[in-house]
Amino acid sequence: MLLKTKNLKFTHLNKIAIAIILLTQSIVFAQEVIQVDSTGVAKETELILDKKPTNLKDTIVPFKRFKAEGVAAVVGEYVILDSDIDKSYLEFEQTGVSTADISRCQLLGKLMEDKLYIHQARVDSILVSDTEINPQVDQLVEYMVGQLGSEEKVVEYYRKDNITELKNDLLKAKKDIELANRMQAKVVENAEVTPEEVRQFFYNIPEDERPVFSAEVEIAQIVIEPEVTKEAKQAVIDRLNEFRADIVENGASFATKAVLYSKDGAAATGGLLPSFRRGDPYAKEFKDVAFSLLEGEVSEPFETDFGFHILKVDKIKGQEVDVRHIILFPELSQATIDKAKEKVDKIRENIINDSISFGDAARLYSDQKETRNNGGQLVNPSNQDTRFDLTKMDPTLGAQVYNLQEGEVSKVFVDQDRTGKKTFKFLTVTNRYDEHPADFIKDYEKIKELALRQKQINTIEKWQNKKIKDTYISVDKDYKDCEFASNWTKKLK
Repeated sequence: MLLKTKNLKFTHLNKIAIAIILLTQSIVFAQEVIQVDSTGVAKETELILDKKPTNLKDTIVPFKRFKAEGVAAVVGEYVILDSDIDKSYLEFEQTGVSTADISRCQLLGKLMEDKLYIHQARVDSILVSDTEINPQVDQLVEYMVGQLGSEEKVVEYYRKDNITELKNDLLKAKKDIELANRMQAKVVENAEVTPEEVRQFFYNIPEDERPVFSAEVEIAQIVIEPEVTKEAKQAVIDRLNEFRADIVENGASFATKAVLYSKDGAAATGGLLPSFRRGDPYAKEFKDVAFSLLEGEVSEPFETDFGFHILKVDKIKGQEVDVRHIILFPELSQATIDKAKEKVDKIRENIINDSISFGDAARLYSDQKETRNNGGQLVNPSNQDTRFDLTKMDPTLGAQVYNLQEGEVSKVFVDQDRTGKKTFKFLTVTNRYDEHPADFIKDYEKIKELALRQKQINTIEKWQNKKIKDTYISVDKDYKDCEFASNWTKKLK
């Protein structure tokens, strides 16, 4: 590995020498030097000569700053270029992150950390297969095509020869990200904190420096769905059977039917869904049908919690399948909508009149399976806690509860999920916690989370310092004076 890195440096010096020789032979007054970074994106630097060169001295003196593509650092077999740091700045700016307080040293440190994870992941034989990443790449390319209008424009924008080359580059980049994530997860997988460590962590923080937790609420809800009649369900099944017959008997295109009639986002891709396995989080009924069919087969209509489907198996790849589907939803009559509205209004009125508690009403009447047995209590999907930070919660939900007092019931409102299904619901705030300095008893779980995070950071730092000693690392002289968080320059301490 050491020899390989030395060869890289030798080649780089040769390139500079060749560039100088070419300059001495130049007879032009200006030319463009194209620099290419490690992502394949070209950069242009204009080189200006004051006059026709007559000797080497005239050639190399007057020009705007020119630096052949520089190697900032090497970690194992991975090279980090100066342009990679420039690209990191650009990515921050494009996502709206201020770079005013981010130094090149900090960015280089982060890039070296990422490369160390990837290097060690390969050493430890942590694998990421193409089949795991390909669906992500396909979705990303679909998104880019949607933004720019065509594959040709995407290829041109990213300066690639064709879409296959772009996909291969994206695949490599995403595999590296996943490798780094898995390596980091492996490093901290055994990091745990005891109650005593949590206590020490908290009381070691000076009182005036302890965290302040934002205002939070605990929320319960009651959801009433308009009843779908048997006639409405049968109408959807009949319609899907018509599609199926046209596809199976007449050779009609499943993808075209999906584009024209399917009621979800996958319609834009002809109903095509990302590859999945039996263990992936799809509806059980959907997976049962998908894995019961042969390649090319089209299913009979079937129902899930999301709607009514037919699906076609495009390809079976070992334990994975590629499928297309068409989803339809039963039409709701105005009579069933009015009946549901009347029901939800009556339930709310009984709660306000103290005829029944909110929790009991949720258990008896709510149509939402996930919350009704819990008295309607919502769980924060980001941390599986019942508390919601008012500054971070979903804006739609936040608008409904922001001004509610503890125990107060909201007005009935109409909600619509991503499938387009509409429901009536109302909410209550079961507990409200005002903004406050951290309290060891009341905020134990949050403090435990902070203590665990700190322990994970310490674990990673120790791991990094050990692996830095065991790994070939070279940092360019331009960055030798950087104050890195880890000892990348291997200075004696």
